[in-house]
Amino acid sequence: MKRIFLIAALICSSIIVLQSCSPKTTSGAPAVKRSGVTGNWVLNNITFDGIPDIAVKSFLGESSYKCFIGSTWSLTNSGNGSYSLPSSATCAAKTQTIFWSVNAADGTFQFKKLYQGDKAKNVTEGYRLMLAAADDVNMTIKSPIEYGNKTAYIIMNFSKAAK
Repeated sequence: MKRIFLIAALICSSIIVLQSCSPKTTSGAPAVKRSGVTGNWVLNNITFDGIPDIAVKSFLGESSYKCFIGSTWSLTNSGNGSYSLPSSATCAAKTQTIFWSVNAADGTFQFKKLYQGDKAKNVTEGYRLMLAAADDVNMTIKSPIEYGNKTAYIIMNFSKAAK
């Protein structure tokens, strides 16, 4: 009888060990790596999910989300980068230096604006956005905002710029 219990205990222990060593699968945000975001991008358009565009008064510190349409984003592998806003009837041309990163664990793209003399490690404010998709050609970033007691999204659609 002792032998049966010993064998059962060994089998149960083996199963537990094998399950703890098996590969884990995660659901939720796609696993996007920093290398999938690095490069030069053009923000082609901005769409909205759960919020009318007229309700968005300012975006990412600019007076209008429309200022970003047609902007170019340069994201180097070191985390340094910039975006350049084109001149339009309502927005002045502008280039903004940023420090950016990707958190693959939660699928976020984050950046902080750097001004003359700033060091990235000393800047505590920034933007944390959802990296919905990124490949060699397209990238989609969503900015979650509260609207009407629900989470709505401002969706930025990028394409890789020609070299």
